[in-house]
Amino acid sequence: MGVKLVALDIDGTLIAPGEHSGAMPSRRVHAAISALREQGVVVVLATGRMFPGARAVARHLGLDTPVICQQGCSVHGRDGQMLHAFPIERAAAMHIIGYAQSLGHAYEWFDPLRYVVSRRNPASVEYGTVSGITPEYRPDPENSGVVPTGVGIISSEREANGIHRALVAYHGESLHILDFPAVTVAVAQEANKGHALSLICEDLGIDRRETVAVGDSVNDAAMLAWAGRGFAMAHADRYARDAADEVLDGDSAEPLADLLETL
Repeated sequence: MGVKLVALDIDGTLIAPGEHSGAMPSRRVHAAISALREQGVVVVLATGRMFPGARAVARHLGLDTPVICQQGCSVHGRDGQMLHAFPIERAAAMHIIGYAQSLGHAYEWFDPLRYVVSRRNPASVEYGTVSGITPEYRPDPENSGVVPTGVGIISSEREANGIHRALVAYHGESLHILDFPAVTVAVAQEANKGHALSLICEDLGIDRRETVAVGDSVNDAAMLAWAGRGFAMAHADRYARDAADEVLDGDSAEPLADLLETL
């Protein structure tokens, strides 16, 4: 089967690691995406960002396709309309923030429109910047009126892995727990990029064997595993590498462009 849809992560994939928050994909990647679209291939963005930050990249690339946001917690139409969303059970969310409080860590409580954090910290500031939103800070995010699609414990690179293990031990059968370097995020089991991509393909009548996905992080793993062909960036974490069919060439100046130009 030929390729009918390409799903691309943004940060660390379309935009190289270490780029400033307002960076956009390279001219060569932009040209490769335009060429795919001219051939009738659907290009979809799948990101951890909230919709405003994802929309900026979609507009830059001229895309009008659905956008997967917040690790797969929501799928938006081109103008932001909600196509799919997956809330987390409040009881589970409350248990997780109680654990964060017991450790003395800041925590985040969010839905597709609002991002509420218990106290200001560098991770939440950066997430707000790339997402194109203003974080809300209050000591009790759980009382903000937000019905959460996810919660997260903001710790450190030294502590995050242990927090991840603890949450998996308690909630691993009911929630999807994401092990980021300094933040541990809990979302609904069905809130992942792979499931979101499957819904888009169902809506468009595209077989999974006709899809390609590219990513670099734990939140891309489900998408890389679900797609007909999954590619991890050379710098990808172990979750993405294990889920992918192939790892892109780390010696190339623009490995993503190399791949897109061959599809």
